[in-house]
Amino acid sequence: MARGIWPGLLAVALGLGVPLGALAQVPPLAAEVLAFDGLHQAAWHGDAQKLKALIASGANLNARDTRGRTPLHVATFARQREAIKLLTKAGADLDLLEDDRYDAVTIAAVADDAATLSVLLSLGAKAGQTTSRYDGTALIAAAHLGHDEVVRRLIAAGAPLDHLNNLHWTAVIESIVLGDGGPRHQRTLSALVDAGADIRLTDRQGNTPLQLAKARGYTAMAKLLETPRAK
Repeated sequence: MARGIWPGLLAVALGLGVPLGALAQVPPLAAEVLAFDGLHQAAWHGDAQKLKALIASGANLNARDTRGRTPLHVATFARQREAIKLLTKAGADLDLLEDDRYDAVTIAAVADDAATLSVLLSLGAKAGQTTSRYDGTALIAAAHLGHDEVVRRLIAAGAPLDHLNNLHWTAVIESIVLGDGGPRHQRTLSALVDAGADIRLTDRQGNTPLQLAKARGYTAMAKLLETPRAK
């Protein structure tokens, strides 16, 4: 499977006729890393001294690489949290989208990187931007992947619970239809239900989350949707 493609989405996309090029969140490849210079290079390596010098010299904080990634995007991919802080303090934009329409928050969410996500949110990054070619959110991406701790942190930061992407799926629906029904997806669904996500919203075919869970044999998830708290 190509690096950066969300597990399970390939088959779904093929069935829907979605172009394969729309699937990938692309971290910097080895050749791209070797080509980095300036702030991108310093951000990737977490070179604080070089970052400070470049910032002081007036380097463009929101410069783009060949895939539209800023130094802050690169630092997020590399989990260089001190670099993120330095760039943000200097005025880098936390909420820009790269060419595949991912922001730093969604990059961290897809990577299951709760620590970097928390840094971004603490610095003022938005939790609920519309991102990706599916017009989704970081919360939907994290729910799809069963990144339960990331989901909880995004919920706490005010991410929209009931956003519908262009597949007509919410975070609740994606946790079921693109999940494996296992413990992490169960915890993800539980967090969404506890937070008040609307479990009455259906997919494009009119299926409720409960119907979708039952159809897949996800007994534990179905039970979560049938309890009194699931309103």
